[in-house]
Formats: sequence, structure tokens, C-alpha cells
Amino acid sequence: MSGVWSDDALAHRTPMGETQSEGCPPASSSPSLSLRKGVRGKDQKSLNGLNRSVVDIALGVPYDSIALPHKILQTLSLGLAILLLAYGCATPAELASGKQEARPQAQPAVAQAQPASRPDAVGLPAVADVVERVRPAVVSIIVRVVSEGRRAPIRGTGIGTGVIFNPDGYILTNNHVVEDSTQISVVLPDERTVDAKIVGRDPFTDLAVLKVNEQRLPVAKLGNSDNMRIGEWVIAIGNALALQGGPSVTVGVVSALGRSVGVPGTTIVLHDMVQTDAAINVGNSGGPLLNLQGEVIGINTVIVSEAQGIGFAVGTSTALPIMEQLVANGRVIWPWLGVSVEEITPARALQLNLAVNQGVLVRGVERDTPAQKAGLRSGDIIVDLEEKSVVKVRDLQNLIRQRKVGDTVNLTYLREGKKTQVAVKLAEMPRGL
Repeated sequence: MSGVWSDDALAHRTPMGETQSEGCPPASSSPSLSLRKGVRGKDQKSLNGLNRSVVDIALGVPYDSIALPHKILQTLSLGLAILLLAYGCATPAELASGKQEARPQAQPAVAQAQPASRPDAVGLPAVADVVERVRPAVVSIIVRVVSEGRRAPIRGTGIGTGVIFNPDGYILTNNHVVEDSTQISVVLPDERTVDAKIVGRDPFTDLAVLKVNEQRLPVAKLGNSDNMRIGEWVIAIGNALALQGGPSVTVGVVSALGRSVGVPGTTIVLHDMVQTDAAINVGNSGGPLLNLQGEVIGINTVIVSEAQGIGFAVGTSTALPIMEQLVANGRVIWPWLGVSVEEITPARALQLNLAVNQGVLVRGVERDTPAQKAGLRSGDIIVDLEEKSVVKVRDLQNLIRQRKVGDTVNLTYLREGKKTQVAVKLAEMPRGL
């Protein structure tokens, strides 16, 4: 999938209704209207003095036990209905005694406000509350860059976004925002512009950590992208187009999870990406993607230029351990196999005429790497690592990242339908790949 860097280019209301006592028809219902309309002239007069008969009917005395003409019985039925309405559905004993206890009047149902910030709340989310909490922790990044020209170096500026995750001035952003910079400036929420330096960066996840010399800054809470579901509401905040007045806010949903996206102009593939239709514009790179609890669940990174509403964020399940290593070591120490891989789907398996429809396909093997030394080739399908099933690229990544440089792991692959297990000693991923 091709893509471009993003800096390169209601409150729910329930229906209101009247409550009513159990067994009593509402006053506006059609039966009560028809009864009222049916009482006229002499029929109205014939109701006088018939309370005893009405009570008998209310107590369950059969019609045929009352020797009255049909017309009177019809009138009595009408009278009973009117009396029941007048007495507010009194009990037969109350009608007989002529007394009725006072009862609380039914009150109109009051719609209870739903906590719209909950992911399962009905209706549109309360975006303003989330933005009010998190926006102070979102900064704009301005970089000065120098690129090679035909005759002389070309100087320019770039823009991006960052999110403060530590009150001592630590900021998480994208690597591609700052990797070619000669100077980095950060615009804080109070509109002060301060210099920043790179603490560490990792091209393989397109993440970087910056540091400004400030204390007690507002911070954003970091959540877990593994807890997100497709269709949940998300909010993107970023320095879109470097517009004055602070970061811009857009809203969308999680469109997909676990996507793999190629980094434009490189051989690097970003895995475990969160796809969203929240608008991600030029300058949004490095900004937070939030859930409705106001937690950062992704770092906005890539958009697909030839599509509508397709953007990608690095999930926090990937970003958090990288961020911690960058702060501690200034770089990420990656255990490494030395292969380029592709996730097998049923459609891809059919296209390539593969014997299986899941697993990780080896697309290439680097020279003088652990994979080459173990005998892996292009076209092999990795299905198991340390007796744990490998179905997705993310499975392989996570299993390797749990190991250390120098560890030996047992890897199982398929080649021409035959399953083979080999021992692979992991090496450190070279810098600059």
C-alpha cells in the first residue's frame, strides 16, 4: 500500500413519554377517547343512581345475573369505564366504599444523560470534554531542514505535532518529523516557543522522543491500543497546516486494526497500525489519536493520498516500549532475524498459489544475517517460533522482541509443503537499515 507522510503533502436524547399506573390506559389513548365520545344525551342521565350495578360489574358479577335490558347493560359498561377513569383506576373495594386512598401522581419520565465519553454509550461522543483535557498536552513542532540540491544545499522548514508524556519536558512524535532537522522548535500550549533536542529516534517504528527544558508541563495519559475495537470513536489532534490558534481537532472511528504500511521511499514496513477515517492532514504527524477516555492510543503517522479517509497511527502497544527504550538508551536495541516478510491472507495465498492461507511469508533474506546462516530462503513460510504459532507479522515481531540479542530460538518454516525446524541465534539489528 502506498502512502504519504501526513506532514508532507451529541448528547444522546431518549424519547420522552408519560408514565402510567400498571393496568390503566393512558388518558390520550384511543379507547378512552372513544368512550368519552360515546356518552351523550339520555345515556348520560341514565348513569345516575346506577353505582350499585357498576360496583357489581366491577366486582365480577356476570352480566347474565343482572336482569337488565341490553340497552341498560351497554350504558352500565360505559358508566363503568368513565368511573374507572374518574377514580384513577381505584380498586373494587374503594369503589364500593366510596373512598379512595390518595396515590402519588405519575410523573413524566426524565431522560437520564448517558456518559457519552464511554465507548459503548449510545449517540455521538462528548468530544469537547476530551479535547479540553488533552489539548494542553499537544505541541506544535517546527523544524529547519537542509537537503541536497543540484548546485547547493536547499534549506527549508517542516512542521509536525508532538504529545507531552512526561511533565519534565519529554515529547513523543514521529521520526520522520525530525530525522533530517538541523534545528527543532516546539510551540507550547501557552504559545511560548522553546528549543528542543532529540533524545532518541527509531526509523523502524517511525517514532522519536524530544526534550525541552521545561518543568511541570501538562501531560497526556497513554492508553493501550490492544483494547480498541473496530468502530470505536477516536479523536485526532494535530498542527494541521500549521494554522494559527492552536492544534486542530478531527473525529472518526477505528476503521481497522493490525494494518501493515510501507514507509514511502524506504524498504521499512510499519506493522500493527491503527487505521482511522479521522482526518489526518499535513502537519498532523506525531500528534495523538485518542479514545473517548482521553487516552492516547496511537501516534498519527501516515495518510493514503489517493484515497478518502484512510490514515494510520502507530498503536501505543508498539509505541510504549519503544518510547521507554529511547528515553533510557537513546536508541532501540532490536533482536534481529534479517528477513523481510509479508503476512499471508487467503487472498494472497490464492494469488501466489501457496499451500497454506496463513503464516508469515519470507520475501527476502539479508546477507550475513541470522536467517541466512540458519538456511532460510525467500518463499519460506514461518509458522512457529519457540512452539508458539505465528499467524501474523505482529506475532513474529512480538515473539522476537521478547528475546534479547544473542538468544537462540527455534523457528519452524514450510518449504514446498515440508515443515522444517532450525535454531537461529538472534543478532542486533544494524543501525541505518
